[in-house]
Amino acid sequence: MSRPEVVPFGDEHLDGAAALLAARHARHRAAEPLLAERYEDAASARAEIELAWREDGASGAAALREGRLAGYLIGAPRAKTWGENVWIEAAGHAVEDAENVRDLYALAAGSWVEQGNTRHYAVVPAHDAELLDAWWRLGFGQQQAHGIREVPSTVEVSIPEGLEIRPPREEDVEQLIDVDVALPDHQRASPVFGGYSWSRDDSRGEWERTLADSEETILIGWQGSRPVACWSFSPADRSPEHRGLTRPDHACTLGFAATVPASRGSGIGVALTQAGLAWAAQEGYPVMLTDWRVTNLLASRFWPRRGFRTSFLRLYRSIP
Repeated sequence: MSRPEVVPFGDEHLDGAAALLAARHARHRAAEPLLAERYEDAASARAEIELAWREDGASGAAALREGRLAGYLIGAPRAKTWGENVWIEAAGHAVEDAENVRDLYALAAGSWVEQGNTRHYAVVPAHDAELLDAWWRLGFGQQQAHGIREVPSTVEVSIPEGLEIRPPREEDVEQLIDVDVALPDHQRASPVFGGYSWSRDDSRGEWERTLADSEETILIGWQGSRPVACWSFSPADRSPEHRGLTRPDHACTLGFAATVPASRGSGIGVALTQAGLAWAAQEGYPVMLTDWRVTNLLASRFWPRRGFRTSFLRLYRSIP
């Protein structure tokens, strides 16, 4: 197949892009049926593309074959906490031929790098091996996995001897800080090398806000009088990581999970996951989401064993 003509993306490409995205999502739902069905409809798909296209600083590319749209790519910067960046969200790309994503990126990325935006992120369906291969051959690697699983109607919660699970209380905050900082401490270590820091003062303030939040459900694993693990659940529509095509209808998210090093392997994480699924079933959620850094060896092994399937992968490339 001949290479397409690649031009800057414009409003005139929105209808064709919507058809491509709706078709891509239908293929994705054949592999992962828990995803939202409505994005198989071109009108719903177009609404997501328009959100990406109307972001501040958005730009992109369109691939034309005999005057017909055969692919598109849209990216836009996020907050500077991600560095000098551009994000290609889940609705930000779809192609007829996976190879064409390389042509689209070649046009779009030139202007991004000229503007100093050298950190590039792309959210890609995990089922599409050919599309992922095209991104690999652009120098991208896996950074984050989006996990998805059904919520069973009944869940047995088995808590190891000597441990218990209960919600946090205001008087627990100083002890809970030790659990809270365990995750960023772990993420900064090899082989994750995550860059963010989280001080005890940061944690204290976050706990005070969290305990005043009626929509977040916190479960704490205790060993005697000492908290050793924390799992947090909330409606998925509050999650900045799970939005648009990545978020099923009526889903909840497991947004935070941390265990102090001495208690890893004790079974408290399994018990907290079971307790969270039991809570979700009681609340009527059919689907639970979570996400993890793929370089976090503990997380990338633990969550698939708890039944979470990878639905999307966040890919990353840094231009020297």
